[in-house]
Amino acid sequence: MTKVRTRYAPSPTGRMHVGNLRTALYAYLITRHAGGDFILRIEDTDQERYFEGAVDIIYRTLQSTGLDYDEGPDKEGAVGPYVQSERVKTGIYMKYAKELVEKGEAYYCFCDKERLEQLHAQAKDGEVAKYDKHCLSLSKEEVEANLAAGKPFVIRQNIPATGTTTFHDEIYGDITAPNDELDDMVLIKSDGYPTYNFANVIDDHLMGITHVVRGNEYLSSAPKYTRLYAAFGWDEPVYVHCPLITDEEHKKLSKRSGHSSYEDLIEQGFVNEAVVNFVALLGWSPENNQEIMSKEELIKAFDYRKINKSPAVFDIQKLRWMNGEYIKNMPEDEYLQRAVPEVKKAVSKDYDCEKIAMLLKSRIEVFPDIIPAIDFFEELPDYDIEIYTHKKMKTNSENSLEVLRELLPEFEATDDYSFEGIQKLLTDYIAKKGIKNGQALWPVRIAVSGKQSTPGGAYEIMEILGKEESLRRIRIGIEKLAK
Repeated sequence: MTKVRTRYAPSPTGRMHVGNLRTALYAYLITRHAGGDFILRIEDTDQERYFEGAVDIIYRTLQSTGLDYDEGPDKEGAVGPYVQSERVKTGIYMKYAKELVEKGEAYYCFCDKERLEQLHAQAKDGEVAKYDKHCLSLSKEEVEANLAAGKPFVIRQNIPATGTTTFHDEIYGDITAPNDELDDMVLIKSDGYPTYNFANVIDDHLMGITHVVRGNEYLSSAPKYTRLYAAFGWDEPVYVHCPLITDEEHKKLSKRSGHSSYEDLIEQGFVNEAVVNFVALLGWSPENNQEIMSKEELIKAFDYRKINKSPAVFDIQKLRWMNGEYIKNMPEDEYLQRAVPEVKKAVSKDYDCEKIAMLLKSRIEVFPDIIPAIDFFEELPDYDIEIYTHKKMKTNSENSLEVLRELLPEFEATDDYSFEGIQKLLTDYIAKKGIKNGQALWPVRIAVSGKQSTPGGAYEIMEILGKEESLRRIRIGIEKLAK
């Protein structure tokens, strides 16, 4: 049985789009599920779109997401080099292009930019401009004379003008395209570099790739790949074309959404594991519909044949929920490492930042949620006394004022502002008064926070604020209520 080999072959053009991350992840899961090899190949032949530092982004993203590869530019392997610009120097692309020319499956094209623009202008509305095979009619002598004269050229694929081409995709099934709708695509550009499509086929074959995972935008190019494989007499890999990823409005996920790339999401406070888990479910789900899955669980359950062909919606609210679940289950030291810097952005006073952070571990969905939730520690907000009224707690302005006035001397008298000390003081007061917990705890918490909703209750907040600040805030509460 042939060993499964998949590859992730990104172009270094900037941040890694969520769709590219899903391609890498699915290729990785296919390989790891089957016990095969996962290969990283850098496709940098499009020099105009090359982005300085993008290769480092690729390495960093794969490392952060745990998509460890077996072969790549920085790892030994038998089928390198693993960077296309380095492979160009070996001459392999030109070698194989010339082999196709000898077979009549490709031809030299010497048409200049003006003629190609003219063809483009002549295309009817709604039609895709196609090359008219003008240079296919050149004699061998004319081709050799042009080459000897140093005339610029490209090498084009020779697609038959009649008949059809059929290929099979694991998601979409058999797809047939009329040959007269296929353009004679360029294989070798005028700068001697291969086109993305041609280099893909050559490299996948030479690297023994068995399964090719890519977005469904490449379905239209697939018949041309099929014809190249047939021209060389090579076996085609298994094709897995993934569905489109859309935003909540069912439009293609773009940079304007603010969360189209992996790095966007990390900067917004999402954690690596949650992003990987979420991206895995963009178009696929396990048979048991489990949603929170570790990488190991994903590897075990992943079946590319179950990928859905319908567009996958990037639901940012679902990702936020999922991220919150990961934060809840995060080891405390790891959580504090991420959370404390957020606390310090909101609180400059000398409070226990770790205690503040721990109040939020089960309440936040992304780390930046911490900042607006704890701003009251830095400064008591100017609040409306209406928030003292809570029907369920049976509190209002009058009984809240009574509670705060009665508790103030007790808070002044104690020096035990630990959680347990505050808890005992308030519990004893509630028992002595014969009232419900909320009738005392609600007004105290409002007074020390100035907010209806807070992470933690009166005990936790007063312990962090300490005696002096807690008393100051309670006196402000009494003053507000007494007006």
